[in-house]
Amino acid sequence: MNNIDLVKLTEQTKKLSALVVEDEKVANELLSSTFKNFFADVQSSFNGEDALALYRKSAPDVVFVDIIMDGMDGIELSRQIRAINPNQIIIVISASNDIEKISQSIEIGVNSFIQKPIDTKKIIEVLNSLVGIIAKKKKVETKTFSISLPLDIYEAVNESAKAESISKNALIIRALRKFYEA
Repeated sequence: MNNIDLVKLTEQTKKLSALVVEDEKVANELLSSTFKNFFADVQSSFNGEDALALYRKSAPDVVFVDIIMDGMDGIELSRQIRAINPNQIIIVISASNDIEKISQSIEIGVNSFIQKPIDTKKIIEVLNSLVGIIAKKKKVETKTFSISLPLDIYEAVNESAKAESISKNALIIRALRKFYEA
């Protein structure tokens, strides 16, 4: 943790939103207030059913969930969130040492665990890894952008790019901007 730059980390996490799902009132308030120091928007819920409705409405970047809750527990909530968005970042925060529950969380594919009582160093390490996961995801999304052009337009773009010594992508972006400005 010594080499994590908190200012830089906070600059990155402040671009994100979070949902805290914790049934214990004091723990929920503590987690929510802590995460408000790091995230642009933090919403909280005290049970799985309300959390799922809130998730559908707000689609947060990160979901922090307790495993053991009355009604829909954190495992079922995580399972339903994964059904909606298989790439959702889910962090389990729990005091549970129940191997069965932890195994189910792993099967669902939660991204990380934070054991209660919460250690500040662990939160910072998890947030640092989240920023890396999100940056990689955004990089992949950027790399997979594609556009189909008719062959004659592509050849014209290719020739113009060579003439101006710029990339084809830069030329296409310029053309799209002009098209949409008109």
